[in-house]
Amino acid sequence: MADAVDPKESEHRSGRRRPSRRRVPVWWPLPACALVGLAAGGAYGVLKAPEYAATSFVVAVPDDTTEPATALGFAQAYGRIATSGSTLAYAQPRAGVGARQLRTQVRAETSPESPMIAITGTSKSPSGAADIANAVADALSLSSNQATKNTGVKLLLFSQAVAPTEPASPSAAISGAVGLCAGGLLGGLWLLARPGGRTRRRPEEPEAQPAVEGYASLPAQGEHADAKEKESVR
Repeated sequence: MADAVDPKESEHRSGRRRPSRRRVPVWWPLPACALVGLAAGGAYGVLKAPEYAATSFVVAVPDDTTEPATALGFAQAYGRIATSGSTLAYAQPRAGVGARQLRTQVRAETSPESPMIAITGTSKSPSGAADIANAVADALSLSSNQATKNTGVKLLLFSQAVAPTEPASPSAAISGAVGLCAGGLLGGLWLLARPGGRTRRRPEEPEAQPAVEGYASLPAQGEHADAKEKESVR
């Protein structure tokens, strides 16, 4: 009979080896999500049209019979009505934007320590942002000054908005960095929350035997005494 040939020896002789399977690392979602976030953020920054912002300032000035604290309180109140429908109706002709769209392109901010109101207009063009801010500031001053005799406070235009030179929206590099961080965060959270994230015990590892089996191999107390008696008799 011919001797049996070992398959490993035959493979070694023939020079062929079985291709080894490469396992994908378990942390692959982290770089994958980071790259996807980087691409999405960069594309958003490139495709989105730049947005410009311009700010005008209006200050509340008290008359001779009104305390400064009263002017501060009216500045807070006028800041709330700066984006109301009545104020935007006055500003609509000069801004050149519809009232509904104008509401989404203007915001007003006040300070609890200063009787000043900051009105910011946003637009896709620098001149459009400045026109919106100035139009709303003038409309707020005109509508509020009609009640100056009753309130004792007058609104004055402190500083007009100027057309900005740089957009206020983030650039493509900043959008890509934000997307990279967000994607990496999602990938890390997926690694922590994935179903097979907990380590499992390998089958090759021997299980810990209970301590009761060790005590079972020890001789009983009576057997130990009998063994001592037999040795004394001998």
